[in-house]
Amino acid sequence: MKLKLSILLLLISNLAFSQLNISHYIRVGQTRIQVGNYVGAIENFNIVIKFKPQLPEPYYYRGVAKHQLEDFRGAIRDYDQAVKIKPYYPDAYMHRGLAFLELKDYDSALSDYDKALELSPNNAAIYNNRGIVKLSLKDIEGAIADYDKALEINPNFINSFINRSNANILKGDIKEAIRDLNRAIIIRPHYASAYLLRGLARFELEDYAAALRDFDQTIKLDPQNAFAYNNRGIVKQKLEDYRGAIMDYDLALDINPTLPNAYLNRGIAKEVLGEAGYEHDYDVAAKLDPRLDIRKRMMEEALAQNQQSQQSQQQSSTSNQQQGSAQQSQSTQQKTPAQSPKRPSMQQQEETKEQRDRRRFRLSLADTRNLPTDEEQEIDDGRIQNRNIVIELQDIFVISSYSQNSVDYERLQYYNLALEELNSFNNYTPTMTISNIETSKFIDYFRNNILYFNEKIKTNQVAQNYLSRGVFKFLVNEYSEAMEDFDQALKLNERSTLAHFSRANCRTEMVKLLESLPDFSEDLTIPVGTNSGNSAQASEFINDYENILDDYQVCIHLNPNFPFAYYNKAYILCKLGRYQEAIRNLDKAIELQPDFAEAYYNRGLTKIYLDEVDGGAVDLSKAGELGIQDAYNVIKRYCN
Repeated sequence: MKLKLSILLLLISNLAFSQLNISHYIRVGQTRIQVGNYVGAIENFNIVIKFKPQLPEPYYYRGVAKHQLEDFRGAIRDYDQAVKIKPYYPDAYMHRGLAFLELKDYDSALSDYDKALELSPNNAAIYNNRGIVKLSLKDIEGAIADYDKALEINPNFINSFINRSNANILKGDIKEAIRDLNRAIIIRPHYASAYLLRGLARFELEDYAAALRDFDQTIKLDPQNAFAYNNRGIVKQKLEDYRGAIMDYDLALDINPTLPNAYLNRGIAKEVLGEAGYEHDYDVAAKLDPRLDIRKRMMEEALAQNQQSQQSQQQSSTSNQQQGSAQQSQSTQQKTPAQSPKRPSMQQQEETKEQRDRRRFRLSLADTRNLPTDEEQEIDDGRIQNRNIVIELQDIFVISSYSQNSVDYERLQYYNLALEELNSFNNYTPTMTISNIETSKFIDYFRNNILYFNEKIKTNQVAQNYLSRGVFKFLVNEYSEAMEDFDQALKLNERSTLAHFSRANCRTEMVKLLESLPDFSEDLTIPVGTNSGNSAQASEFINDYENILDDYQVCIHLNPNFPFAYYNKAYILCKLGRYQEAIRNLDKAIELQPDFAEAYYNRGLTKIYLDEVDGGAVDLSKAGELGIQDAYNVIKRYCN
């Protein structure tokens, strides 16, 4: 009986310990979100999901972490899973609505907020966020109604005052917008952004003195606010204090050297004062934001002016033709002076100069308000493959090794049964692994292993010893000598998967060294063979890549369940511009190794290159979830 009781107590204790650990991982993940360690938070929630996939909370919180990393599609997938497990989960609907809002899927966002309000009808934050969606859909009255409801629930909700002021600005009620900002400032007197927004509103009312005071207060509360310096400079410029304005633009650009508004405004002030450098400022502003290209705008307005003038002359001519015959006679007598080009040209010149002067003084506010813009005003930089960028694939995987006594070696990412036979033959001395991690700091360890296998080969000339020595020669960049060992290993055992794999990897690294032409080997930017500078060398590289593909294909034939052969083969196919084939091979690699982060990453990049942005974003999100942080940078730059 005592034995049974002790077993029961032990089981209860283990269960409680397990529950305690799960709660601990969730709490640590939440804490990491709060301190901004979003990648670390995802790692924690991955562990919880692995052992407790039926819990909705880890999916929800992992979605929140991805959301903060601007992986909105990945966040939506996690929110989907959370509400699938727990349909009555208003926070998940609300945050999924936020993610849809970021992706400008306003209808889906609105649907999620409606559902969230069904489940939590007294949640001011949900009303506030639904108001943002309605404002984006140009439903101004609907947005204001939602902000009103949020403030009815929480009369001190600063965000709703700010957002309602934005809606009133779009409505054209600037004074009501200022009243909302006044209320926000009363509740939170040290809120710098409220002063900045009120300054913008007062500026629109041409109350420059009040606007100047608000921008001064913004800078006092937030000395690193570049927008406030830019906007204060505009007020000074309106008051014809051009020197003071230039000083403010300088301060704005010291804080944020990429603020296009400040370059444009400084250029205008310099041109008024006749100072050098205004053309350079115009050029920089236009490069940072094509909408601020002052020369283009002046040309467009001059063209519009000419067209308007021509239409006016045509209307006048038509009217004259409709007059009576006597008037036609009089018109004929006056025809010569009326058709004289001097007078219309003089008027046109005067109008063009006047309009140019007006444009020159049309300064550019740095507006931080969350106001919807017309789609045609958005800057379109074109498809990703047309941009001047370099997207680097994750590198190939190779056979490597690590010292069991080394604490510096990064974590081993993968293990595969294909290595088991070789490790068993070597009695795990040294231990082989598969990795694409940089190993240069282990050069001395690798050289010692070359000496070790030199002695082994003297007494036992078998394929495994040549293969092992070749691996270490490869790891110290002795590629020619490594190739000789791999060839010898294949002579002794032509069915060695790892020997074919290693020989292909060695050839790949040799080709990388030979590719000396500029930009010739840039991944996903210039397909191999397109460089006309040295077509013979390019053709040679293509032949080398074909030989590499042959070795990888033999690996796949000998061991169809070896995911790294598919992955490396896909890498080479990308180099050759055969992207659809590459994707098929990465599909297979992921099928065999479902947690293959690098395969998700490379497949995501390849899809984006082929303009499959949604599919690419999903793959990159998975890669980020599995630990590749660079994935989130790519998602932010090219998927959102």
